[in-house]
Amino acid sequence: MRQSLKTNPSRGEATPFQAIRAQVWFLLGCAFIFLVAFSLLRALLLYRNFDLAAELSASDLAPAFWVGLRFDLVIVCYCLLPLAFTLLVRSGPGLRKVCLCWVGVCGAIGIFLGIAELDFYREFHARLNSIAFQYLKEDPKTVLSMLWFGFPVARYLLLCGFLWSLFLGGLLLIDRRFPANGKRLQVPYRPALHILAFLLVMLLGVAGARGTLRSGPPLRWGDAYLSPHMFVNHLSLNGTFTLAKALSDVDNEKKRQKWLHALPQAEATAVTREMIVTDRDELLETDRFAVLRRHQPIIKLKENRIKNVVVIIMESFSAEFVGALQRDFDVTPEFDKLVDEGLLFDHFFSNGTHTHQGMFASLASFPNIPGHEYLMQQPQGQNQFSGLPGLLQERGFNDLYVYNGDFAWDNQEGFFRNQGMTRFVGREDYQNPKYVNPTWGVSDEDMYSRALIELEEIAKKGPFYAILQTLSNHTPYVLPSPLPVDPVPADASPLSEHLTAMKYSDWALGQFFKAAKQSSYYDETLFVITGDHGFGIPQQLTGIDILMFHVPLLLIGPGVREAYGNRSSIVGTQVDIVPTIAGLLGQPFVHQSWGRNLLALPEDDRGFGVIKPSGSNQTTALIKGEYVLTRTPDEKCVLATYQLYPHARAQIVDDETRTQEMTKELLAYIQTAMNSLYENRTGRD
Repeated sequence: MRQSLKTNPSRGEATPFQAIRAQVWFLLGCAFIFLVAFSLLRALLLYRNFDLAAELSASDLAPAFWVGLRFDLVIVCYCLLPLAFTLLVRSGPGLRKVCLCWVGVCGAIGIFLGIAELDFYREFHARLNSIAFQYLKEDPKTVLSMLWFGFPVARYLLLCGFLWSLFLGGLLLIDRRFPANGKRLQVPYRPALHILAFLLVMLLGVAGARGTLRSGPPLRWGDAYLSPHMFVNHLSLNGTFTLAKALSDVDNEKKRQKWLHALPQAEATAVTREMIVTDRDELLETDRFAVLRRHQPIIKLKENRIKNVVVIIMESFSAEFVGALQRDFDVTPEFDKLVDEGLLFDHFFSNGTHTHQGMFASLASFPNIPGHEYLMQQPQGQNQFSGLPGLLQERGFNDLYVYNGDFAWDNQEGFFRNQGMTRFVGREDYQNPKYVNPTWGVSDEDMYSRALIELEEIAKKGPFYAILQTLSNHTPYVLPSPLPVDPVPADASPLSEHLTAMKYSDWALGQFFKAAKQSSYYDETLFVITGDHGFGIPQQLTGIDILMFHVPLLLIGPGVREAYGNRSSIVGTQVDIVPTIAGLLGQPFVHQSWGRNLLALPEDDRGFGVIKPSGSNQTTALIKGEYVLTRTPDEKCVLATYQLYPHARAQIVDDETRTQEMTKELLAYIQTAMNSLYENRTGRD
């Protein structure tokens, strides 16, 4: 019996122990190759976004690779755990080719996602998350066109193939180093030995899949947030891990309940009312609605000649490149001229980092809250909101919505039609446009040209409000040729292509205003210009990267500048737009906006705003005056002061009292808004 268990080199035979040992070492070798591949992908991510790490030392970046191994190991173990069952069966060594195929496929997926993430992170300053699923849910033709024209798809596919070849080469080396000798003969089956090996490998695999040896919860998203540098924390994560978490959190009732029960509801409502309600407000129906109120605006206009409202929401109009905000890039000369005619808010922020959030925050006046970043496509988006359509419709205003693209995208028409809008002009409604972007729609100049025609027509019917939404400043930056502006030189900024698109969009805005000033309605119209969101730049300020949210807000209307001044540093977000517009119309109004009239705040009130990134990232923040409190995914709250001018900077501060106060306000605001959303009490009825 003992003789039969010895190795016979001439026949390539192996004992049961040797066969099992070879299989165990093969699995460990595959794990090693996987970890090397993920580390290489992390290095490529660093290289592609190195401008974000230009001021960081090697010692700052090193933890990202060490902590990152833990996140990588989670994915590796989940991929390899099914192969552990080959240790239980006698024919396990004979399944080596099946194992190699499985690991090869898993590696191909991981490498593809890692390469796709190189520009995903550059665009969103976030690892792969639910934004990817959101795009996949939209029109595939548009998404594929955006990817093909906006990114070096062919080069990235070649890079994927090259890295996968290296990955497969590593697997074959491991296979050769630890061959499945047992497949050449019937190795005696020793159940105890097989079970013991299986249990040991499973124990290691489960520990690795949990990412930790602690007895509590497994490795979490927030465990990457160990550095004061946002990019280092993001670099620590694994894109496949974050994408899988996003998929599992699509309808995460546990997380929802956490937000809904962060504070006793009565306390949360009381704190929220303290934040929102001013001495110009009278709360109504407090037993039913959280912040329903009648607002009495401060009337400073000597003669209110505002009869119409035009809201212009500009794609990716980052305040970080606006000349009037002390940014010397020569990207927004037309907007800078308009600033001399109106009131500019220089501490204004978007509520999210995606057009979707910018639209419902700006026009429905509802904040971007966790789990509802794509509110217009969710069942709760069928609620009635206290937004611009409702407030102006009851005053007899006609409506108009002009857009370059397809209103089906993000369910914009469905959402705003439900809110009361009736007139939509989109991509398919343009006749003989000068230029059509093959991905998105007509150019900004075409959109504005059509808007001028529509505005002249609607002005004949009485008071109106119009929404004009631009699109040219969006990936891919396919612009008319020849360009009516000089492109931003490539050596001037790594974002030259994006800035050229922004410059073109600014030029089109200028052409619109030159024509609109000749119209019959201009002198009776309030123009509101803002951005739907900013975009990623080399400087990441605070744990939520508030510069991605920084957008300008400009109000141009008869008497506005004379009555309210030319510039304001009050902190505001897009949810403040609706009550501010309604306030300028000069009459009391009932609303349940989650923002405030920025022109009717107490003198000592420096404003506030609650912001959140797009996707499944649970990071939230409260900006209040010169302070910003960031709540990271691991529920830690970090307080910092920030400065936007003349140069952006931030500094973490140790103020426990203020941290606790702002934490309570942040939680209360989100909880109360979420509760109102679920109870369908976001409107006025």
